[in-house]
Amino acid sequence: MKPATTPPAGLVHDPATTHEFTMQFTSTPRGARLARRLVSHRLHDWGHPYDSTANETITLIAAELVANAVRHGHVPGRDFHLRLAASPAALRVDVTDTRTEKRPSRVLPPVAVEEESGRGLVLVDALATNWGISPRTAAPGKTVWASVDLVPFPS
Repeated sequence: MKPATTPPAGLVHDPATTHEFTMQFTSTPRGARLARRLVSHRLHDWGHPYDSTANETITLIAAELVANAVRHGHVPGRDFHLRLAASPAALRVDVTDTRTEKRPSRVLPPVAVEEESGRGLVLVDALATNWGISPRTAAPGKTVWASVDLVPFPS
């Protein structure tokens, strides 16, 4: 696991941000699937082709975070929010749900080989440059975010 660090200030207010996409999705498997597809499409439109390492990495991270929001952060009648931001140096995904009491831990337990689930945050931890959990500011819930530096990933 990477050392816990202060979350990046957020690319939305960073003058280096070149692109941003935000959208609300239903907390269903269909909403998660749509979010994953739109992340990949946006990255492609922003110059990270579908088959690039950057697109595949961020799309996989987004898929894991939105699946967790649907599975663990679902509150009946409430949606989850996704934010994707890009700068020349990094890509960042934020997924916000309305479930306050179910916060993932930065200390990831080992997952047995025979287990069929429980690897989502292990993958996020392995792929992201940094990730973390932040409280939702104006309402109940939390944001799980992950960022990937683009230095090792040519577009």
